[in-house]
Amino acid sequence: MKTYIQLMFSSEGAKPSDIFDRLCMLGFKPTRGSQDLVYEWDRNATVQDAIWFADKVHAVLEGLGVHFELETLE
Repeated sequence: MKTYIQLMFSSEGAKPSDIFDRLCMLGFKPTRGSQDLVYEWDRNATVQDAIWFADKVHAVLEGLGVHFELETLE
C-alpha cells in the first residue's frame, strides 16, 4: 500500500523545503510525477489506518499555509 500526497503551497505560508522536511519525518519520500511525496506502508492499510495517518499529516502541516490531498492505493 502507498499513500501519495499532492501539495499546494501559499506564498504567505511556510517554505516548501520546511514542509517537505516535516513530511519526510513522518516517513514520506519525494517522488516524481503528479504527486509530490509517497509513504510506503509496511502492511496493508485499512481505511481506519489511512484516516489516522491523514490526521497525523494534518497535525504536522497545521498553521503552515499549505493545502494537501492524500490518496492511498494498493
